[in-house]
Amino acid sequence: MRNDSVNMKRRHLAMAMGLLATGVAAPAFAQSGSANWPVKPVRIINPFPVGGGPDGVARLVADKLSRTWNQSVVVENRPGGNGFIAIAAFKQGATDGTDIIQLDNVHLAAYPHLFKKLPYDVQKDFEIITPLFRTYFFVCVPVNSPYQSVGDLIAAAKANPGKLNYGSWSVGNPVHLGSALLEKMTGTKMEHVIYKETSQLYQGVANGELDFALGSSGTAGPMVRAGKLRLLAIAAPERLPGYENVPTVAESGGPANYFVTGWNAFAVRPGTPAEVQRKLRTDVQAALSGPDVKEKFQTFGYVQYAPTPEEFKVFMAAESKRFEEVIKAAGLSLE
Repeated sequence: MRNDSVNMKRRHLAMAMGLLATGVAAPAFAQSGSANWPVKPVRIINPFPVGGGPDGVARLVADKLSRTWNQSVVVENRPGGNGFIAIAAFKQGATDGTDIIQLDNVHLAAYPHLFKKLPYDVQKDFEIITPLFRTYFFVCVPVNSPYQSVGDLIAAAKANPGKLNYGSWSVGNPVHLGSALLEKMTGTKMEHVIYKETSQLYQGVANGELDFALGSSGTAGPMVRAGKLRLLAIAAPERLPGYENVPTVAESGGPANYFVTGWNAFAVRPGTPAEVQRKLRTDVQAALSGPDVKEKFQTFGYVQYAPTPEEFKVFMAAESKRFEEVIKAAGLSLE
């Protein structure tokens, strides 16, 4: 009997130790784990090509976070396929916050209205951490273009329906939808020409293959600085810092309230502990607040944007509605 009693106590002790190893571990992490997070390398999955503005921001943030955390933070570029390649890799990643994805406004607000069937669900597959920046798009023309204002461009489009063309790198990206919005607001019809990537797109404008294209300072800026593109206007409510000599579209003879904006955000997988999400949000926003980042953003033509999670949800809903209206008006739909 005494041996049985001893064995029973040993079994109870073993069970208690097992519970400590499993059930108690989660509360312990919840209370103190976020302070030590991350305890392994972090990956930022990026659907953008190397060298572009969004990639530059991701690498800038990754470098700052690696110093803050004393942990490796790598940017993994997986461009192509409308971002679906990167998203597929992300959906197979960790749910402890060490796999982060960088997404833009079309992934989160436009594609749900454009594609009949998406390989992801915005509500179920992403926990949005924080936006990284906002950017507004310029109306870009060849240096030797006959158009000196947006008003000139619109007048030519009205006089020659379907003759003028503009470009982008796919159906449903901000540049395409922004151009379609211009058609809608001005009652014009122009031809959309698709290029494989942004570098080819703006080279096509410079060569005169295209009458115009919308472009950010980050994407079209290098060609502008090289003297191969000219900026007619900025599709924003006011002139952009660093580009004070470029008028708004409204000032250039275009429609009032014609704004074309892009934004990027970091997201993690659902199931990522809330305290890790809070730490990640705080550390990313701190990384973006430095004066060196402000200088870099001005080079890219980006605007810092750090709303609260609640404010950003409202903003995303408004953006989704705006894209839905443009996509329906243009009769766009993809399988």
